[in-house]
Amino acid sequence: MISGSIFLGMIGPWQIALIVVLILLLFGGKKIPELMRGLGSGIKEFKDASKEEDEENVKEK
Repeated sequence: MISGSIFLGMIGPWQIALIVVLILLLFGGKKIPELMRGLGSGIKEFKDASKEEDEENVKEK
């Protein structure tokens, strides 16, 4: 029986290439930049929110 941690550790270049091809087929070449832009803005908002929370914690002390 193969555990999940062993399976995840065996990801190689062929598996990554297959995932990239599947993403291209599902979303198309034109949608991927829009998806990445949305992902980037989401990460930026998360970082900004975490910085604000850290600043609030420092002010309280």
